[in-house]
Amino acid sequence: MTATQRRGRKIMMTPGELDEFLTSQRTCRVATVSADGAPHVSTLWFAWDGTSMWLYSVVRSKRWADLRRDPRVAVVVDTGEEYDELRGAELSGAVEFVGESPRTGELHAELDLPETLFARKNFGLEEMPHDGRHAWVRLTPQKIVSWDFRKLGAP
Repeated sequence: MTATQRRGRKIMMTPGELDEFLTSQRTCRVATVSADGAPHVSTLWFAWDGTSMWLYSVVRSKRWADLRRDPRVAVVVDTGEEYDELRGAELSGAVEFVGESPRTGELHAELDLPETLFARKNFGLEEMPHDGRHAWVRLTPQKIVSWDFRKLGAP
C-alpha cells in the first residue's frame, strides 16, 4: 500500500496527473545505498505502467551492485526551469529483480508490458532490443510524494 502524502497537499498531483506525468517523462534519478551506507545517485530512463516504475540497468554498475545488496531505493522524476514550472515526484520503496540477468530476451510474460512501453518511449520501436548488458528491476513504490508548483498560480 502506498503511503499518503501529508505535506504540500496544495501542490501535490492527483493520481491522474501523476500517472500522466510519469508516463510522459523519460529520465529519472535513482538513489541507492552504497556498501558503506553512503547514498549513490545515478540517472536512468524508465517506464511507468500505472502501478510500478521499471528501471533497465546495466548489471555491471555500482547501482546494480548496491541494489543487489540492499534493494531500498528512492527515485526522483522532475521537470521545469522556472519556480512556477517545477513538477515532480519521488517514489521510494524496495525493488524486485525481474527476468534473467543480464536480459537476453527470454520469454517472460511479466516483462511484456514494461518492455513494450520502454521500447516505444525511448527507442521508437515496438520490440525491446536486448544487448546482454542490462536487466530489469521493478519499483512498486511504498511511498510517493509529488509536487506541481504550477498549481500555486502567478505571484
